[in-house]
Amino acid sequence: MFIQTESTPNPATLKFLPGQSVLDVGTADFPSEETADDSPLAKRVFSVSGVTGVFLGTDFVTVTKAESIAWEHLKPAVLGAIMEHYQSGLPAMTGESVSGHAAHDGPDSEIVGQIKELLDTRVRPAVAQDGGDITFHGFERGVVYLHMQGACAGCPSSTLTLKMGIENLLRHYIPEVTEVRPVA
Repeated sequence: MFIQTESTPNPATLKFLPGQSVLDVGTADFPSEETADDSPLAKRVFSVSGVTGVFLGTDFVTVTKAESIAWEHLKPAVLGAIMEHYQSGLPAMTGESVSGHAAHDGPDSEIVGQIKELLDTRVRPAVAQDGGDITFHGFERGVVYLHMQGACAGCPSSTLTLKMGIENLLRHYIPEVTEVRPVA
């Protein structure tokens, strides 16, 4: 098995491409070891000392490290953990992965549908290339609230991505949108 790695805009995060399916659909975000109970793959990666976050996509695993550890020291152990997982035959998830978007009912449901459509067709595929995901969290009085995951969470350029990229895109296509804000 050959696992490729790619850098991401977040220096604390690397994207690992195992060359085979990770999740059939959706994504799964594990911001801490305690949240990884439904994922044998994430649990195995968290067993590597220095790993602080794991994010699973359809064909990649994004790993975030502690600031105090260099990738040169951590990367071989993470590669080993991912390889061991695939050799074990266990699934990446025992629970369900999610599509990510929060449900929204109410008077703005048509606008929210347009926002989700633009996120799914224009934003999420591009962000997945960088090892992350951005999901809809809410819409209130012209403000779109988005949740950043994987390499996007804590990325130094995430504010620029939100304001100059996503906000401009949504405002261009949906005049009701006035601002985009991140949620934790």
